[in-house]
Amino acid sequence: MISHSSNHLSINATNNQTNISRKPIIAIDGPAGAGKSTVTKQVANILGLLFLDTGAMYRSITLAVLREGIDFGDQAKIQEIAAQSKIQLFASAIADQPMQVLLNGEDITTAIRTPEVTANVSAIAAQAAVREILVKQQQAIGRSGGVVMEGRDIGTHVFPDAEVKIFLTASAQERAKRRQADMIAQGQIAPDLVTLEQEIVERDRQDSTRDHAPLTQAEDATLVNTDGLTIEEVVAVIVKMYETICETKFDDKVNYKVD
Repeated sequence: MISHSSNHLSINATNNQTNISRKPIIAIDGPAGAGKSTVTKQVANILGLLFLDTGAMYRSITLAVLREGIDFGDQAKIQEIAAQSKIQLFASAIADQPMQVLLNGEDITTAIRTPEVTANVSAIAAQAAVREILVKQQQAIGRSGGVVMEGRDIGTHVFPDAEVKIFLTASAQERAKRRQADMIAQGQIAPDLVTLEQEIVERDRQDSTRDHAPLTQAEDATLVNTDGLTIEEVVAVIVKMYETICETKFDDKVNYKVD
């Protein structure tokens, strides 16, 4: 069973129910540090949609693997951990704060944002067995619509038929600055900007070249480069797209371009 509300998700099984009067799905993809989580959360709050941070799910499995000291090449053991893990996500009451994440009842909200987890999450996310387990959970949550998800392959793999698709990106330099600011805000020791930029470039390479569901922009997604844009401006574009889709009752896709 998967139980969820506007502020809580409990992820440990599947749900086969469908909703005839379903709301649209918003899929927001893009590389690390592009602002996906912040934008997605604000969009969900404004539109009253369910917010799912899929990246937190992969980070949770990565943390579990690191704690067990399992070799990243032992895919059978990693698959077992993914299948047995119960991940719970709680929406934060503070707009710019990440979702609270529980792994088997333990609060790991801060633990999944450490440099060690960040450096290794791509290796875990690239494993087909892990993605299969988590994608099924994500699809079960979003099947009835009314959800906004962010990740690397939501619009291309998890929900290829999502009514609203966004590919959110930014320069590596800008993403390094944001990552450093986030780490400082969370009380972590932040590397210098050059190191962070190099890590981001390598993360992009790993995510975009992995064999299973690589990071790529869906053909029907709207590209939004957030360099020079405020969070509010990006959110406004996505909210307008969603509202237009609702007004047309899904009859036609409406394409928006951000200058």
